[in-house]
Amino acid sequence: MATPHRTAATVEARVCHLRQTRKIGPARLGPVLGLPASIVHRILVRHGLNRLAHLDRPTGQVIHRYERARLGELVHVDVKKLGRIPDGGGHKVLGRQAGRARRSSMGFDYIHSAVDDHSRLAYSEVHADEKAATCAEFLRRAAAFFAGHGITRIERVLTDNAWPYRKSFAWRQTLADLGAVGKLTRIYRPQTNGKVERFNRTLLDEWAYLRPYTSNTERTAALADFLHTYNHHRCHTALGGQPPISRVNNPAGQYT
Repeated sequence: MATPHRTAATVEARVCHLRQTRKIGPARLGPVLGLPASIVHRILVRHGLNRLAHLDRPTGQVIHRYERARLGELVHVDVKKLGRIPDGGGHKVLGRQAGRARRSSMGFDYIHSAVDDHSRLAYSEVHADEKAATCAEFLRRAAAFFAGHGITRIERVLTDNAWPYRKSFAWRQTLADLGAVGKLTRIYRPQTNGKVERFNRTLLDEWAYLRPYTSNTERTAALADFLHTYNHHRCHTALGGQPPISRVNNPAGQYT
């Protein structure tokens, strides 16, 4: 049965086409199409195009989401580069100009993270680099963390195509020692590793940029509290509003 006031199918098709080809939102699509932005938004929601994060950027096609059925079946690993904070604070404490001048010589931290696909249980460490040995040792400790929470077997590890994951003996040896298989994302398709990419955004919003830290040491020390909150208390929309530890304790994953 047709909805009385629904936008014509031809108009909806044009909205979808422009969204997928031009990657712009309702506020900009509306004037182009002669439609209120609110109607454009409803059309995009109806067709699953309302979030750019759900689209493959080069093609505009909707990325089909998946979830592994077992704990440890797939672990996503990634590294996020983050500017260090000088003692006394950066631009959020001192103001943009003064903070930039002090921060420019500080270098970077590399936040290594691993996320279990089924439960979204996450583990992160702060390091000074992303060299092969660092990546390999991080994976060993991540596996120990997961084992301590009941995920005793990691079957596959998904990473991007960075050299340490593709070529290093240390990484391959660690995978072998864990009995895991390495898997690489498709080139130029970081969305394939979307669960850890999404975790990285949460990491920035709810830890790295949560408040004006007065030193790099202070920010690093705050990571443990963030991880505990994320894993044990923070509601996760993909888990029916439950935290990741709930799915570890309930592997059947009975969430809506």
